[in-house]
Amino acid sequence: MRYTISQVADRTGLTAYTLRYYDKQGLLPFVDRDKAGNRDFKESDFVWLDIITCLKKSGMPVKQIREYIKMCMEGDVTLTERLTTFEAHKQAVLNQIDELNKYLRKIDFKIDYYKTAIEAGTEAIHAQTNCTWLDIE
Repeated sequence: MRYTISQVADRTGLTAYTLRYYDKQGLLPFVDRDKAGNRDFKESDFVWLDIITCLKKSGMPVKQIREYIKMCMEGDVTLTERLTTFEAHKQAVLNQIDELNKYLRKIDFKIDYYKTAIEAGTEAIHAQTNCTWLDIE
């Protein structure tokens, strides 16, 4: 089955604008064109779009995604490079998770802070504790 850009947008949740942008950035070399020059997506393109979305949403820059796709198009000679790309990206994502967990602990601290203050009817209750926002790691 073949899909138009509108159908792909509906199915993936990506906008047609985003799909066109990805195409202009060289992220969709696997997408065919019909006789009129319109993008003509096929079922297997959805796997690619899912990978692109995963990489993009997890913080990989478009330039690096383009390099990864280029390596895929080159075939098996780039398997080691592709593995290295994913290992490095995994570490970057893990670093992001660590950083977000640190922020989450600070947010939880403030939630507890305000719940305690509300229960006591005053923030003065916290003058008795030694733990501050800056102590949260």
